[in-house]
Amino acid sequence: MASGDMLGVGISGLLAFQRALATTGHNIANVNTAGYSRQRVELVTQTPQFAGNGYIGTGVRADSIKRLYDDFLTLQVRTSTSSYNRLDRYHNMASQVDGLLADSQTGLAPALQGFFNAVQGVANDPASIPARQALLGESGTLVDRFHALDRRLTELNSRINADLKSAVTEVNNLATSIASLNQEIARAQGSGQTPNDLLDQRDNLIGQLAERVSVTTVAQSDGSVNVFAGNGQTLVAGFQSMALSVTPNVYDPTRSDIGYTIGSTTVNVTSQITGGTLGGALDFRSQVLDTARAALGRVAAGLAKTFNDQHLLGMDLNGAMGGSFFTAPTPAVAPASTNSGGSVSVAVTSASGLQASDYRLRYDGSNAYTLTRLSDGTTTAIATGGASPYTTSAIDGFTLTITAGAATGDTFLVKSVTGSAGGIGLAVSDPNKIAAAAPIRTAATLANAGTGAISAGSVNTPPPPNANLQQTVTIVFNTPPTTFNVSGTGTGNPTNVAYTSGGDISYNGWTLQITGSPAAGDTFTLQSNSGGTSDNRNALLLGGLQSQQTLAGGTATFGGAYSQLVSDVGAKTHAAGINRDAQSTLRDQAVAARSAVAGVNLDEEAANMVRFQQAYQAAAQVITVSNMLFETLLGAVRR
Repeated sequence: MASGDMLGVGISGLLAFQRALATTGHNIANVNTAGYSRQRVELVTQTPQFAGNGYIGTGVRADSIKRLYDDFLTLQVRTSTSSYNRLDRYHNMASQVDGLLADSQTGLAPALQGFFNAVQGVANDPASIPARQALLGESGTLVDRFHALDRRLTELNSRINADLKSAVTEVNNLATSIASLNQEIARAQGSGQTPNDLLDQRDNLIGQLAERVSVTTVAQSDGSVNVFAGNGQTLVAGFQSMALSVTPNVYDPTRSDIGYTIGSTTVNVTSQITGGTLGGALDFRSQVLDTARAALGRVAAGLAKTFNDQHLLGMDLNGAMGGSFFTAPTPAVAPASTNSGGSVSVAVTSASGLQASDYRLRYDGSNAYTLTRLSDGTTTAIATGGASPYTTSAIDGFTLTITAGAATGDTFLVKSVTGSAGGIGLAVSDPNKIAAAAPIRTAATLANAGTGAISAGSVNTPPPPNANLQQTVTIVFNTPPTTFNVSGTGTGNPTNVAYTSGGDISYNGWTLQITGSPAAGDTFTLQSNSGGTSDNRNALLLGGLQSQQTLAGGTATFGGAYSQLVSDVGAKTHAAGINRDAQSTLRDQAVAARSAVAGVNLDEEAANMVRFQQAYQAAAQVITVSNMLFETLLGAVRR
């Protein structure tokens, strides 16, 4: 019996260490397998036998093969990987916008400076055709630069659409694979087995999923896991996978959103997708790309509005009043595809009030609308009173004209400035039509006896010009010369107007001043500046727009507003780079911590191989000794 017991002990050791050697070899073979967790054979003592005077050991057995795995460390790797990929994608795409806007060759700043330098060149020599041609050339360059920048930003939007489609396809494929593995794992565990390699494969797939979107998992009693994306969208529930989809934006079919299908309804979950490359792309679009297009569009719309307004108040070389210098971009209003009816149009009224933001207009019913500025959530209540069409008062530099027909809940996306950089154009092609001169001039009669002096006069700023702007107006002082009479078409021919030295005298859309002490009968006139080819007064006013704070509520120049855009994008890009590098360190630390537990160490496995080999050989020797003893016993019996 002792020999038989000894043989059983030897065989148990042989089998156990054979399993240990195979597991060690499995570890070594998978040293470079992504997501593999090293395995270890758990050896336990077999149940001893009672032999009257005590228990006799019966050897060893391989109880299980344990996967060296830590839930917390794996979760840290997933979380840090998802955060790193989000910041990395955000930084990479933001860097492209930062380089585009700040570059001295591709940015707007040099083109804007060249344009105003050319305006100053016309002001220096208003009768020069070459100077005027140079201005048209620089104007064309500026318009082309606006178009190029907006086109590049639009291309980035198309790239995001492609990225979303690719990432969503990958997410759905991964979810399907995870659901399939759930079924295999549950089947194996239901039969009392622990499928370590399948568990590793599933964890690896979940890790790949975390690279694309933030994920959370909830373990189930049958061994499967439920997987949720973003802010709680179910991707995997047991053995079933759900799919995300790429859908056209409800306002803009060229802009992709993320949809999630529940039954027969697809819900827009774009705002709920976080983390990973998907979250990074969406963050970039909303935080950098959209704001950059709006801010660039505000500069274009503001320049077109203010320059045109001033150009309309000047006179060209042909003696005609100036027209629009730029083709003003047309603001857009996009109705939601789910709307029932109604229409909305928008018109820019003031460059100063324009905001670098889009707006959402919602019909609340009972002739009431709510306009929400999307950049900060500021709301404006609008009541049409039942009038259709109804035009609002100015809101953030624009007015809305609303036509009835909308149903309660219908919405419209108002783009007062977004896309304006691609819509600005050059309206003037003839250098003679550049309105560099003022349309009026003043004079004092040579026979005047007093010391009165008249200013050159200026055109009042609100366009369009007064219809009687260039009508001849005469001012004659009375006796005593404390009052004067005004005569001329459009003035109403007032008499006995009180005179104040240096005070404004305004009629027909112009303003002038008379100073000093005019004598009774002294006469002053204002008339058309016909033939004023060398007059540069309007060109000086056009050039002065460069330094005027005409944007952002009167706090920024054109160049200043663009510099603010460049600074804002640069700051976001820099911050994203710092955060990405920090997250990279955290990710590397998490991966190292997980590898310390689950990773395969070839030196350790080599040592285990030697140790288990020696144990295997020793167990084999036990069998050999047992056989020798048995043979000896048989030999003794034969004798």
